Amino acid sequence: MKIAHWLSSAWVLGMIAAPVQAEQVDITALFKPDSARPHMNKFLNTTPLSGYCANYPGQCEEHQTFSLQVPIQFDSRAPIRANHASPREGAMLKVPAQWRELTVAHETTGEPETVKVRIVGIGSQYVTQDVMQLVGGAEDYRVAHNLLWGTSWVYSPAPCVYSGVGWFNSTSYRFFWKTPEQNVCAKQAKFDVPWLRLDYLDFAYELVTPNPLGMSAGNYRGALTYTVGPNGDFDFGDVMLPSSSTLTMNFNLDVQHTLKVDIPPGGNKVQLVPVGGWQSWLQAGRRPVSLFRDQTFNISASSRFKMHIECQFGGFPYECMLNDPVSRRSVELQVSVSLPNGLTDLSGQPVRRQRLRTGQANSQQFQPGFYVDRAPGTLHFEIAKNQMEFMLQPGVASRYSGNVTVIWDSDI
Repeated sequence: MKIAHWLSSAWVLGMIAAPVQAEQVDITALFKPDSARPHMNKFLNTTPLSGYCANYPGQCEEHQTFSLQVPIQFDSRAPIRANHASPREGAMLKVPAQWRELTVAHETTGEPETVKVRIVGIGSQYVTQDVMQLVGGAEDYRVAHNLLWGTSWVYSPAPCVYSGVGWFNSTSYRFFWKTPEQNVCAKQAKFDVPWLRLDYLDFAYELVTPNPLGMSAGNYRGALTYTVGPNGDFDFGDVMLPSSSTLTMNFNLDVQHTLKVDIPPGGNKVQLVPVGGWQSWLQAGRRPVSLFRDQTFNISASSRFKMHIECQFGGFPYECMLNDPVSRRSVELQVSVSLPNGLTDLSGQPVRRQRLRTGQANSQQFQPGFYVDRAPGTLHFEIAKNQMEFMLQPGVASRYSGNVTVIWDSDI
């Protein structure tokens, strides 16, 4: 338990504020692939911390929670009577501890995704008259605060849970309680409290974000609004009235994907050869089974992408052709791709010698199961067996060539 003690000048009761404005907070999260941690495919909450987690970051890091302090003030509309019968007549807290869902949509495409949030802690600083006077004297102010409410505010009433921290002086007490369930946590005054104020709303929250690997690059925005006040989502009883009747969380999820392909030097020039070379054809006239070349590349990918090819000489229906300018003959070139572990087709199957077609409309789509960082893939170029007799004739020299462009496209 950590309790700090200080003395300051007495607080002066101000006017009770009417709930005339809607309080808003911005919650931001970022996904950007990290080559040092390729399997960490989660959003990073980039919202600046305030309140409990800013003061005790270790507690929040351990439980993956975050906190915000907002200037919603609660003022008593009437005195709190000693030993009041109903929790609603005194100091009570009830927060939206159950998961709530909201939709965030891509700012340009409108793609929807689901975010979940719940409130897991609540705190503030109560302020009242000099507590020594309210209880008729005590050995010190810590005892006076305890006498006023029966127990110390560092110890939360069930079902709220102790967080280990509290601070006090002659007129105020700061506290923070964990809220594992959505139910009332109440303190009963043991002496009359002429007025009471809660200076701010300090809340901790948990966040569940969607899988960024299935999302498009860009910003996803959405909002979740909680009601504040008697019988609202944040309910502090019938006596404590808030300065704002709503609390809106504005979410912005920023997705920054990586799609990068590196071709080794010289990889832009592909020569097709038979298995074992040309000796069998040149010396014995034995036609090769096929002509091929495998060209490796390194790929980094954190998002869905598609692939297709464009040809200098188009074929039928979706293949490229290689031409011999002397004989004016053409042969069909087949292009396929094998992708590294972690990249699959849309059905989740490994990509092994997947045929690529011409034209964007015939693109093949692929997706990551985790962030793939500079992993090797292979482009397969092949002239099939059924083209060999037409292409290679004894005593006839020929030279077939053509340009093929392979396109990796992250714009799905």
